[in-house]
Amino acid sequence: MNTTDIGRAGMDSEKTSHKVFEKNSEKPFERTSLKVSEKESQGASERRKISSLAERVMGLARDDILMHLRFFQLALAKLEYREQWGLGGFATDGNTLCYDPVHVLGCYRENPKSVLRACLHMLLHCVFLHGFRYDKLEKERWDLAADIAVESVILELGYGGVALEQDGLAAGKLRELKERMGALTAERIYRHFGQNPPEPREERELRRLFDRDIHSLWKPQESLEMTLDQWKKISERVRTRLRSFTGSKSGTAGLEQNLEETVKERYDYGEILRRFTVSAEEIRLSEEEFDYIYYTYGLEHYGNLPLIEPLEYRESTKVREFVIAIDTSASCSGRAVAAFLRKTCSILKTRESFFEKINVHILQCDAQVRSDTKVTGEEDLEEFLRKGKLTGFGATDFRPVFDYVETLRERREFENLKGLIYFTDGYGIYPEKMPDYQVIFAFLEEDENRPPVPPWSMKAVLEEEMLLGT
Repeated sequence: MNTTDIGRAGMDSEKTSHKVFEKNSEKPFERTSLKVSEKESQGASERRKISSLAERVMGLARDDILMHLRFFQLALAKLEYREQWGLGGFATDGNTLCYDPVHVLGCYRENPKSVLRACLHMLLHCVFLHGFRYDKLEKERWDLAADIAVESVILELGYGGVALEQDGLAAGKLRELKERMGALTAERIYRHFGQNPPEPREERELRRLFDRDIHSLWKPQESLEMTLDQWKKISERVRTRLRSFTGSKSGTAGLEQNLEETVKERYDYGEILRRFTVSAEEIRLSEEEFDYIYYTYGLEHYGNLPLIEPLEYRESTKVREFVIAIDTSASCSGRAVAAFLRKTCSILKTRESFFEKINVHILQCDAQVRSDTKVTGEEDLEEFLRKGKLTGFGATDFRPVFDYVETLRERREFENLKGLIYFTDGYGIYPEKMPDYQVIFAFLEEDENRPPVPPWSMKAVLEEEMLLGT
């Protein structure tokens, strides 16, 4: 491709995109018809030229990625390129890589590598599933966290074809962030900025250094050709092929860490609590089995005598009896524990989960049980959240909790204990004997060094942003 032609087209297109027709008030109206037609034709021709050149530039970028980063081949094959006039930049919705032809040629004229950089940036957003969680998180914070994570991976890859002038400043900033946060995944950065928001000046600098695309297409859609599950499978394939293509080469640690975060199993805490539900009969109108037409017909024609009596009961599944054990050892932060309890109470207070009376024991423990709070209704939960204090902060031993629960059962504190949820960091001594109720060990994050949970229990990793509801 002739760079001079593209550069000239880029300069011309910036004028054309804003004014296709020249308006000249000095010319008589009756003489403009032919002139407008000619200018329309010229404008359409110029637009086709811009579109064609931009398409060639995007095609070159795609080919370059395929040639130098072959482990992204499958991911690229699933994405279509589509021009979008007036977009003003680059964007992806998980199905397509969208681009404004005028913007593409303008970027190419200033630095051909910037187009390739933007394409790789968007591709990584797709591979890391950044757009699929957008509606569940604080958008501006997630925007910044996702852009930083992606740019960190790109710089670490050391791919000269996408190098930009400001990369030196960006690399320095990334070193500072890594010292504060460790691995620079979008999830870690998001959590860190939630607890330690950057100053406005620092935030502006971060956006200037790492912003490459528009995230306006990151929103739930009625139908997607590429679903979350499909992208997750592609991410797993990328992770598998990464090692075969790179071997023991350095520069892929950040990519591997982000892929690990992407493909790890995520848990719905509400679904976890539903494992502890029991069926019970409630005195409540069963809307599904009641026909108002016959009922009102009888009232109208037979002297207030309904033809069909309403069914005043229905069977529902609701949480009734279980134990929440909170590990208050030094390694579990009070903020995370409080978020876990608030989330639990929020789920329990929904109409479909809460009995008039429940029997839940909230145990605080480290190497021994420090406190036992009995919760029998919504008011008890609210009271515990307002006035409850964390106690303990010693070493961790899980066995005393299980012994204590057996003591409660011997004292007939429970009629039908469904299970125990143990919120912990996982560093403790597990019991060897399997109890006759369900057990879930809930952790705040993945940890490869954590001892495995007993085979008779379930493991759940709960993300802090999910617990906080942001």
